[in-house]
Amino acid sequence: MNGSNRAPEPPRLGALESQVMDVLWDHGPATIRGIINQLPGDLAYTTIATVLTNLDRKQLVSARKEHHSTLYTARAGREEHVAAVMRHALGTSSDRAASILHFVDTIPASDLDLLRDYLRQREGGAAS
Repeated sequence: MNGSNRAPEPPRLGALESQVMDVLWDHGPATIRGIINQLPGDLAYTTIATVLTNLDRKQLVSARKEHHSTLYTARAGREEHVAAVMRHALGTSSDRAASILHFVDTIPASDLDLLRDYLRQREGGAAS
């Protein structure tokens, strides 16, 4: 497969980075203290600040000053991130069609119904 057809690799998330992103995706923008309050365990403020700095470097969060605090926001939704991971995975396959078909063969019937409904609506919209 030609390398130019590959989707760029989305940033990989470590375990704590995933937990922080989940807080932002589930609860919206938050301060470091707000994130700590949503996470299990007794995490240090500096630990979460470092995680957020890394997530900002990976372009997954943005930070803005609000009064005396910094508010962190996810730059893209969870679904967009997952879709980017899936596009990249398909782009690394030497047989994209086989990978897609294998994936479809392994998803639950409810997901197949969702996919069928979406494709019907999409085809119906294109025909209009």
